[in-house]
Amino acid sequence: MLTDAFIKNVKAAESPKKYADGGGLFLYVPANGSKLWRMTYRYNRKSKLLSFGKYPAVTLKMARERRDAAKKLLAEGIDPSRHKKAVEAAKLEEENRIFENLAREWHQTKTGHIGSESYKIRLMRRMELYLFPTLGKMPISMIEAQDILAAVKPLVERGKLLIAKKMLEQVGRIFRYAVATGRCKHNIAADLRGALPTVQVTHRAAIKDTRMVGKLLLDIDNYVGSYQIQCAIKILPLVFLRSGELGKATWDEIDFEKKEWRIPASRMKMKEPHIVPLSRQVLEILADLHKFSGNYNYVFPSIRTLSKPIGHSSMLNALRLMGYTKEEHSIHGFRAMASTLLNELGFNSDWIERQLAHQEHNGVRAAYNYAQYLPERHKMMQVWADYCDELKEKARPEYEKKPLSGRKTREYANEKKSFVSNSST
Repeated sequence: MLTDAFIKNVKAAESPKKYADGGGLFLYVPANGSKLWRMTYRYNRKSKLLSFGKYPAVTLKMARERRDAAKKLLAEGIDPSRHKKAVEAAKLEEENRIFENLAREWHQTKTGHIGSESYKIRLMRRMELYLFPTLGKMPISMIEAQDILAAVKPLVERGKLLIAKKMLEQVGRIFRYAVATGRCKHNIAADLRGALPTVQVTHRAAIKDTRMVGKLLLDIDNYVGSYQIQCAIKILPLVFLRSGELGKATWDEIDFEKKEWRIPASRMKMKEPHIVPLSRQVLEILADLHKFSGNYNYVFPSIRTLSKPIGHSSMLNALRLMGYTKEEHSIHGFRAMASTLLNELGFNSDWIERQLAHQEHNGVRAAYNYAQYLPERHKMMQVWADYCDELKEKARPEYEKKPLSGRKTREYANEKKSFVSNSST
């Protein structure tokens, strides 16, 4: 019989060695120096081999206990090797039914189409913070409605109703995935619809009154700041893109001949390619801007470094410097402004929705619809730009009666020169 001292001091030889302990148990020491526990036995008149693990993780005492357990199974007519595989399979199946493991599996396999990489990271972080502490170690079939409510209750108590609602929706997605993969029979999260207090949605501020829109557009025309920011905020109302989609524009996306701006899916919020027909007014601004940043990648390069684009805050700061508070207007408000006024002008709502790049519910259809209504949208975008010019002219008499701030009355030629100077260096 082996001893702990012997096993500890045994050394690897040039060829593998076996050291018997009795009852079929032996220590196998290959040439690489590992020490492995194995057991030989006969089942149905066939010689078979069973592995118990590696020393010292599996001690001599543990190896003997596993040998004795295997002999007991043999006495009952059970093959220890098949029993071991069945136990391991059952353990793996149990682990696959644990909520946290299912959530991570869902996150790895089902998030390819739902958002950016930063969104996926943020989603996982929220599950780690708000769901896993309560539900993480529970088998999904054992989770009850009260358990789910207990997970989101702290968020409700802290007034974070929107996050609580999103987490409840996320639990529902994981349950649907579990049902689809045979890990549970019923999505109990669906029974909690309406269980949380109603979320009071606050829409981002937007100017929609035509007289005030004309004043806003005149303020934009008179804004004095960095040249690329001036151009960006002049274009923004005319294309009504999201700030990130506009700010990160590259010159290879602009087709002056076709009068189109083709944004790849990777830069769009909904991860679908998008075409923006360019009006005469937008093309004029871009043509002028091309003289200064055309040799660089980004249409609107950052003030600090030409290798990076402007950000949302740059455009927002310009809006705030014009005197518009967050309660009056926002960068996102240009989208709401365009949507409202285009509908009032009588344009087809489908054209407007497609131009706003709102999500298409049918994912397959969305992949091919980015060019839908393109001729009509070309006409609509030119009419919209002309309409914006009309609103400015209507507002101009009253606007010019009021003195502009010192910042607005300064000529922006110096700002242009400064940008050109920075570009050349």
